[in-house]
Amino acid sequence: MKVLVPVKRVVDYNVKVRVKSDGTGVDIANVKMSMNPFDEIAVEEAVRLKEKGVVTEVIAVSCGVAQCQETLRTAMAIGADRGILVETDAELQPLAIAKLLKALVDKEQPGLVILGKQAIDGDNNQTGQMLAALADLPQATFASKVEVVGDKVNVTREVDGGLETVALTTPAIITTDLRLNEPRYVTLPNIMKAKKKQLDVLKPEELGVDVAPRIKTLKVAEPAKRGAGVKVPDVAALVDKLKNEAKVI
Repeated sequence: MKVLVPVKRVVDYNVKVRVKSDGTGVDIANVKMSMNPFDEIAVEEAVRLKEKGVVTEVIAVSCGVAQCQETLRTAMAIGADRGILVETDAELQPLAIAKLLKALVDKEQPGLVILGKQAIDGDNNQTGQMLAALADLPQATFASKVEVVGDKVNVTREVDGGLETVALTTPAIITTDLRLNEPRYVTLPNIMKAKKKQLDVLKPEELGVDVAPRIKTLKVAEPAKRGAGVKVPDVAALVDKLKNEAKVI
């Protein structure tokens, strides 16, 4: 069984995000970029399934600028067998990415598509669900445990009331949550091996997909700075402030 793992290049989670002075977006000039943490978990899960013998090939996919090749090399250093980059300088929104992935699903015919539940830049949590709808495949979101049993996949997912286990028939779409696993440390020998692995570069036009944005960003602004807290001597003073100053009770 093949597994397709989409990975996104985002601003590293340790970096403090800065907004451009003209408010047109986030400043990524000279900023450290890395793989989206949820996608890293997805790659790790796919590689673990391969190590268990239930998966034969792990294919990492990325959509975006040429520098996304670095992200794909990282995925291959974790254990992916090969990479595919759909290269474009256009602003890619969730629907466009889902359409590109649908075209690759049709081309590669994977048994599973495992991707992060959301990217830490857009925080949309849409691509996996849109892909499942476009490809007409069963889906399990927010996975905290994945077990492949024959042609079925049992997925334990996190819901508001606790945990829910669903059984999917392959091919299927799975989006990963934080508690699914802890990605392995990438070693230098594996980084060197990843440089020799196959990486194919395609264009959206080759896949017959229009990636033109459907939504226009009017302005990006930093959130208002939070004021300092105050200490109150007793409960009565707290209630008084909540009632008369904050006016929340």
